[in-house]
Amino acid sequence: MRSLILVLGLAWVAAMCLSKSISTAADEPKQVLRHMVLYKFKDGLEPAKIQQVIDAFAALPGKIDSILGFEHGTNVSKEGKSEGFTHCFVVTFRDEKALATYLEHPAHRDYVQVVRDKREKVVVFDYWTTETGKR
Repeated sequence: MRSLILVLGLAWVAAMCLSKSISTAADEPKQVLRHMVLYKFKDGLEPAKIQQVIDAFAALPGKIDSILGFEHGTNVSKEGKSEGFTHCFVVTFRDEKALATYLEHPAHRDYVQVVRDKREKVVVFDYWTTETGKR
């Protein structure tokens, strides 16, 4: 009987230690890689052509499995420091390998063909952050 109580007690201690290590690991913020793309479109580009770019970019998460997250928007800053860049796209990846997969994916190459002649300038900025974006 004593050995059964001892075994159950040790099992409980082991379970509590394992539970604590799992919850601690789950509570720690995970690093993700953000891929930010800013566009300054050519002067006089028709709104329908800009929408074509937006729609094509927004379709990529449904075509490329390595994308964890996607968002986009237009500049609404009142500071006047955008240098003519009007649209931002942010794509989230688990790691550099996932980003590389995205960059070489045929769907991404097709997208580049859609946007290539419509943009005057592009800025691409990649950075590591926490999964939630909060610290």
